[in-house]
Amino acid sequence: MSSTILVVEDEPAIAELIAVNLSFAGHKVLRATDADQAKTLITAELPDLVLLDWMLPGKTGIQFAHELRGHERTRAVPVIMLTARTEEQDKVDGLEAGADDYITKPFSPKELLARIKAVLRRRAPQLTDDIVEVHGLKLDPVTHRIMGHDKIIDMGPTEFRLLHFFMTHPERVHSRTQLLDQVWGDHVFVEERTVDVHIRRLRQALTISGHDRLIETVRGAGYRFTATQSEGALN
Repeated sequence: MSSTILVVEDEPAIAELIAVNLSFAGHKVLRATDADQAKTLITAELPDLVLLDWMLPGKTGIQFAHELRGHERTRAVPVIMLTARTEEQDKVDGLEAGADDYITKPFSPKELLARIKAVLRRRAPQLTDDIVEVHGLKLDPVTHRIMGHDKIIDMGPTEFRLLHFFMTHPERVHSRTQLLDQVWGDHVFVEERTVDVHIRRLRQALTISGHDRLIETVRGAGYRFTATQSEGALN
């Protein structure tokens, strides 16, 4: 699926090569040449992943990675370090700074895309094209189809994204604010009660197969998608 990726790279040729290949793969690309530009872009729109060069003018990539991990808003954003350094200790330093992966230059566009997909699968599975299935409820991000016990389930695009997020993050309680950030995007300003409206629509869509009961309201906290319901209760 399309993801927003921030490329922080001060070498124009490398930045252009990365941006072209990411765009061709369907991703939205944001570009910065240093940490200050990256901060400005992140303030406007939280990216789904950051490709961060180690050697940047002013503040290094390692220092910026520490900053990203030190702030609540950016703490969970996946980071892949890009560097020409090959020493083992350098890799350790990058990972200890909070990087999720480490790619040594030169690298092929194919390897970069594979690394991005692997990191997103671990850290943000709702951004991948993997089919998700829970208790007979099957969601295919590529075809944008949902099946519940072999019944076709129709729903709007927002409900689809909401269900995809729930199914890839089962058994966790998500507040309305967290759902707004993850499903609508933290740069979109809508009221928290909007979440309740779409939860209600989602449950209505899932009643055809009985999967509406998988979405639980946690009083005073938010909502949870449970994967522990018995099969008998859903048939």
